[in-house]
Amino acid sequence: MRKALRSQMLSITFAVLFLGALVGQSFAGLAVYNENQVAHRSSPAGYWDFVISSNFVVDVAENWQSEYLQFFLFILATIWLVQRGSPESKKPGDEGVGSDESQLVGRFAKPDSPKWAKVGGWRLKLYSNSLLLVMGTVFLASWWLQSVAGTVVYNAEQLDHGQPPVEWIQYVFSADFWDRTLQNWQSEFLAVGSMVALSIYLRQRGSAESKPVGTPHAETSTEGD
Repeated sequence: MRKALRSQMLSITFAVLFLGALVGQSFAGLAVYNENQVAHRSSPAGYWDFVISSNFVVDVAENWQSEYLQFFLFILATIWLVQRGSPESKKPGDEGVGSDESQLVGRFAKPDSPKWAKVGGWRLKLYSNSLLLVMGTVFLASWWLQSVAGTVVYNAEQLDHGQPPVEWIQYVFSADFWDRTLQNWQSEFLAVGSMVALSIYLRQRGSAESKPVGTPHAETSTEGD
């Protein structure tokens, strides 16, 4: 059991960090929400009422959609685009989806390869793009959830100020929606771009996201052990 847990510690650690941060956000968000409720002479909300409210959902969803958009675009971009010297990139000349032999699919599959990597047709095509499809689906779902919850929150603020509510499609094209969206997108694009560029010249000994310390700057697609 201990050995099995140790071999899964990277995913377990981030799962625990995610849950801890989400719970922390819920309590902090509740405190801020209730402060605003009291300031507007309204009744404070209970914890569970807040967690299932649009106020909490919109904040969570807008972060999720930007994170999954980041991974979706990075996975897609690294199929065709390269960055000389970065361990996050394939080597120049290796652009594209690769041959069946290099991808170990069809007749080139190993005995322990995933089942759908050994077959042809739609199953192989679906499995060959499954990571990108899942990332894109989660992005679209969380983006939609953000827009729906955001509409509810925005309309509540409109009513508080004596303004008419808006329809969902109106909110999607509003400045409020795109202010929420783009402030997350720009930070994600900056983080990814920084990681790609800085990993050319900087090192972190022992990290799989860094080249070995003594690797030349120009060497591409080399990761540490």
